[in-house]
Amino acid sequence: MAGFPDYNTQIEENAEVNAWIRFGLRLGVSAALHPFEYSKTLIQLGYEPIAARPGKSMLGKPIMKLPNIFQYAGHIRQIDGFYGCYRGLAPKLVGSVVALVVSERVADKLGLDKPDEIKDDLDLSEEEMYVQFKTTLKRDIVLMVSGIVASQPFHVISVRMMAQFVGRETLYTSILGSVAEIWKTEGIAGFFAGIVPKLLCDVACLVLSSSTVYILNKYLIKDKLGRQYNAGFTQFAISSLLYPLQVVSTCCVVSGSRLMAGQPPIMPAYNNWVDCWNDLQVRGEIKRGSSLFWRSQPLSVPIVPTSFAPLPKLARYQ
Repeated sequence: MAGFPDYNTQIEENAEVNAWIRFGLRLGVSAALHPFEYSKTLIQLGYEPIAARPGKSMLGKPIMKLPNIFQYAGHIRQIDGFYGCYRGLAPKLVGSVVALVVSERVADKLGLDKPDEIKDDLDLSEEEMYVQFKTTLKRDIVLMVSGIVASQPFHVISVRMMAQFVGRETLYTSILGSVAEIWKTEGIAGFFAGIVPKLLCDVACLVLSSSTVYILNKYLIKDKLGRQYNAGFTQFAISSLLYPLQVVSTCCVVSGSRLMAGQPPIMPAYNNWVDCWNDLQVRGEIKRGSSLFWRSQPLSVPIVPTSFAPLPKLARYQ
């Protein structure tokens, strides 16, 4: 009827609004948890400003305890204040928005429209289940790859802003100033530092977790509740398995920059991400930061109190 909006158009508009609301909520949660992400980034870079202290594991074994994520974030706040805990947040949020917009447009250009409805696997035949799995995975891969590539420059800026805590530099204070610094010192390649291990990690995690969930749901798990738990557990297990690639990516983002955190003796000069992987693996630091609450280092590592000013010692830890 004339004068009434098209029903399907209204549904699409409402769905788009709801998607943006959910995205806004995710950004809010990400912003609130940024101090812990900040701390984790510094841990991945190998920076330990607080000396390990003697303690015991849950089994009573003597260990050297390192500060947990809350103590680490507290140290950052003690040095830089409350707002200092949010260093690097602005480019991180901008990168998230850019990734969403660009990835959706790329998917639309390739004709990978979002499915009108994702049906429960229990309501589908085996053939329909496979078609839905294949279609969804293909779109998700395109969204992920295009989003990572588009947002990587902002990710680089964000990580380097946080890495300045190590050497107290002020090279990366704003997005525009950071763009000028990277362009001047490294050229366009600097905006995509660390992108290869990041792509490998995220795409492999998506493909392996989606495929594993599909196979388990098809042949083993038949109840709805079990499938919900299966998806969450599988994604967690595979992301933990691929975690070393996150550490390598973070180190490669900073390596080669003018920041103290990316220069010897704190960080060796890496030729590529494989070189970084091999070095971290040899030193037993390929999974540093994987444990955020119960962190320790071997007793064989000397106890060196690291204050704010001196160069931090690299040590094996989790």
